[in-house]
Amino acid sequence: MLPTRRQKEILEAVKQMIAETGRAPTLVEIARRCNLASVSTVHTHLMLLQERGFLRRRRSRRRGIELKPAATTTAAVEVPLLGTIAAGRPIEAISDPKKIVIPRDLARREGTYVLKVRGDSMRDEQIRDGDFVVVEERQEARDGEMVVALIEGREATLKTFRREAGRIRLQPANPSMKPIYVRPGDLRIQGVVTGLIRRFD
Repeated sequence: MLPTRRQKEILEAVKQMIAETGRAPTLVEIARRCNLASVSTVHTHLMLLQERGFLRRRRSRRRGIELKPAATTTAAVEVPLLGTIAAGRPIEAISDPKKIVIPRDLARREGTYVLKVRGDSMRDEQIRDGDFVVVEERQEARDGEMVVALIEGREATLKTFRREAGRIRLQPANPSMKPIYVRPGDLRIQGVVTGLIRRFD
């Protein structure tokens, strides 16, 4: 489970202060460094970071924060969270620009973004309703790649791309659902899926 943007900021602040002073910071020092008015907010984020394996806290000590290896080896980057994509029947693309933190090795190229999945047509590819897919922005795809496809300029869907004689087959990964067939001129590839993120909170 990756840290949120605020948790990443707090984690970086802890690492920097340990590097600068040689000792763990107090909650007050973290709040001051991160421009947070409430120490209780820092406490809550530290608890979540501990649950996610980034640090350990010794409650009997005022400076009882210890970083775990995950905190020093995880390289992350922010990319746009552009909205929702249907893994079921096509729906209109929903744009809701935000940011999300992902491992740096999932953002291999410029133009990488993330979409939240709605539906279960890709369940046999282990993509579930509510998951997030990492998408590399591309306008072309190879057979067998999972794509974000825009149909007739208005309906977006998440399917496996297959070329057939005179048409494109968008194949679901759920035997209860039928493939979608479109003419090449009615389809625009918006990106190719390169990763999956599942949140448990």
